[in-house]
Amino acid sequence: MKEKALRVEALIKKNLMEIIQFNVKNPHLGFISIPSIKVSKDFSYAKIFVSFINAKDEKQGIEILNHSKGYIRTELAKRMDTRRVPELIFVLDEGYKNEERITSILLSDKKKKN
Repeated sequence: MKEKALRVEALIKKNLMEIIQFNVKNPHLGFISIPSIKVSKDFSYAKIFVSFINAKDEKQGIEILNHSKGYIRTELAKRMDTRRVPELIFVLDEGYKNEERITSILLSDKKKKN
């Protein structure tokens, strides 16, 4: 079952990137990266972790995606060969922010030791 979930996550990720990049027409959206996707055990929900590159307002980007998730899900259903297309839940991925913070702490600690 784990392998099937990984295949579905990869398929959703590939198709979502194409749909958001080419079909969603919103100038305020900017460039989006999808680092990871988690699908529920029954494949009825998909939590999509989204990060925005060079975005001014990330919360507005999440609102835009949530506003257009019906259209995105419809386009996803056209491209997938599964019986059920999961409901999409967009979540802001803050992993890169934590990584930057940890890196800066380590660098400042290294400077203090020297």
